This record gives sequence, C-alpha cells and structure tokens, in this order.
Amino acid sequence: MENWKKTFAVIWSGQLVSILSSSVVGFAIIFWMSIETGSAEVLALAAIAGMLPQSLLGPFVGVYVDRWDRKLTMILADSFIALCTLALAVLFWLEAAQMWHIYVLLACRSVGSAFHTPAMQASVPLLAPEKQLTRIAGINQIISSLSNIVGPAFGALLISLTGIGNILLLDVAGAVAACTALLFVRIPNPERSTLKHDLWREFREGFGAMHAIPGMGWFFTLAILVWFFIMPVGVMFPLMTLQHFGGDAYDMSLIEIVWGGGALIGGAVMGIRTYRVNRIMLVNLMYLTIGLSFAASGMLPPTAFVWFALLSTVEGITSSVFNASFVSVIQSRIDAGVLGRVMSLYYSFGLLPSAIGLLGTGFLAENVGLTTTFVIAGSIIFVIGLAAFCIPSVMRLDRQQPGEARAE
Repeated sequence: MENWKKTFAVIWSGQLVSILSSSVVGFAIIFWMSIETGSAEVLALAAIAGMLPQSLLGPFVGVYVDRWDRKLTMILADSFIALCTLALAVLFWLEAAQMWHIYVLLACRSVGSAFHTPAMQASVPLLAPEKQLTRIAGINQIISSLSNIVGPAFGALLISLTGIGNILLLDVAGAVAACTALLFVRIPNPERSTLKHDLWREFREGFGAMHAIPGMGWFFTLAILVWFFIMPVGVMFPLMTLQHFGGDAYDMSLIEIVWGGGALIGGAVMGIRTYRVNRIMLVNLMYLTIGLSFAASGMLPPTAFVWFALLSTVEGITSSVFNASFVSVIQSRIDAGVLGRVMSLYYSFGLLPSAIGLLGTGFLAENVGLTTTFVIAGSIIFVIGLAAFCIPSVMRLDRQQPGEARAE
C-alpha cells in the first residue's frame, strides 16, 4: 500500500471528470423535467426509476462484486451507462424521445451504479491503510461536492444554450475518462473462498457480516430510516424553489450550488487530515442537524429565499460529514472479502424504503403541502437522531480497540 496516494490520484482524476459530467447531465435533466412539467409526481417517478433497480439488484450484485475482478466490474459498469446515455441522445436528436425514455435511461444508470458503487467502495480498504479511510472518504466527498457546484450551474446554462440530446454526450465523455484512468492502476482483489460458488450462501455471509458486530445492524437501520424521510423532501427542492419562493431555473441551480458548496466544505474538513473523534457521534449529530434544517426550511415565508439557501448550505456540510463518517466506519469494521456484499446490501436496503417513500411525494405535495412536508420529515429525522444516542451498542461501534492507535 506504499503507493496508495499515486493510485488514488489516478483513480480520482478519472472519477472527477466522470462525476462532474454526470452531475451536469443529471441536473440538466431535472431542470428540464421541472420546467416542462412542474409536477412533483414526475420528479418522484424519475427518482424512483433512478434508484429502484439498484435497490432490487443490490442483494445479489454484492455477491458477484466479491467474486469478480473489481476493476473490470467498474469499467464494464461505466461503459454500460455510457452506451445507454448515447442511445437516449440519439432519440432526442431524432425528436423521438418521450418521458418514459428518460425513466428507462435513469433505470439503466441505476443498474450500472448497482455494480460500480459497491465495487469502488469495497476496493478502497485494499488500496489504502485503515487509518486513512476517513480521510479518503472525505476526499471522495470533495469530488462529489465539486460536482454539486459545477453540475447545477452548467446544467442550467446548457439548458438555455443547447438541446438535452447534446448535453447527454457529456456523460459519455466522462465515462470514457473514468474507464481510461482505471486501465492505468492495479486494484487487488481479496482472497476468495475455495468453496463452490453458492449464491444463497454468499448472500447470507454478507448479511451475517452486517450483524456479526454488535450494534452494526442498528447502525444500518437508523441510516435507512433517515433516508426514507430524506428522499421525498430531496425531490421537492426544485419545486420548493419554483412554487414557494417564486424562483426560476437559475434559482434552482443556485440552491444546488450552495448545497454543493457546503458539501465541499464538509468534505474538505474530513479529508484534510485524520481526527481523534468518535465517528458514531458525528453521524448522530448530523441526523439532528439535517432534521432541524429541513424543519426550519419548511417554516420560512416566501420572501426568505436567502435563508433557504443558507440552510441548504448547512445541509450540504451535513451530508459530507455523515457520508465520510458512515462509510469509513463500515470499511474499517467489515472484512474486505465480504465488503462488496455488505455495501450492496446497504444501498439496496437504503434505496428500497426511499423508493417507497417517494411514491407518496405527489400526495404529500398536493395534499399536505411542500412546506408542511419539510417540517414533518425534518422533525422525524431529528427524533431518529435523538434515539441513536440511546442505543449503547451503536455508540460503542467506533470505540478504540485494545492496542489500536489512531493516527493524527
């Protein structure tokens, strides 16, 4: 692992281009759909299409991620996403594209992510020392945050300059860059079991690894519950800007940019160095912060758009600190040989309830109201955060082990 910095520099260079281009395309699609339809249900269906395949495939994908060559898995996943995006671009050029074509593309991207994301996360502990995992997760958040700053700005700009078909080509170029970078690095694979491959047995091994460590099952469950209430609110951000605050496409992009700026700050704080801090405490505090921010956003009058932007910045910071802390806890406590299965199960179990929650987005927006939904969801997330502090096994998850020293 002596050259882990050089390895990650190469990987991150390709991932930066890929994530930035995907972000521009993703936000352009969201803005286009928001302007064209103004419907919460359409945005909710798009979000469901983008997460349901990954959720349903997750329990099985993890088994194959731990079996297959992880570098090749990531390259094939990125290539599949690029081909699907190119197909949709052609439909737009031919003026044959319909709304359901976008849903299909988002579903295909979800299938690719179902393989790519756990393969990448499961590779990290094999490439870097354990004491650097939180730092690496923080740097990954910086890259993601940059995309959330650049993506909305360029997405809104490109929507006004060119057609959505041309914008989709950026995603194809980004996938090519990511695949090319991966060709220049060696990603080791963990030692594989000599037992005959058995899908059900390997699935149970991954599921068992989640519960073998006291408190880990509750740790996953709390995060999944929070995502269940975050997702319907997250889909409503563009409509909140348009309908409650009377904004336009550039105001929508501004909210996404300040959220990304906050996430960049959070990622920089987590990535600049390692800290002597209990990561479980950080995760629980982030639950409380995001809950309060959502509830406060729902209480703002239509003239308080600036405060909405400030709260969005806080939520961005919160997301980076949470993700870096949560992922690094999992990577440091779960064996690398089953980590692909565990990460797939987490994304699957997290996304499926989120998709169910999104089914009620249209009802909430039309019957409960945008602002009331923010208040209710935020209050529930805050209560979950309080409950997390009351589970001793969870609070002990990140305690220093005997003989273990954490580097500065």
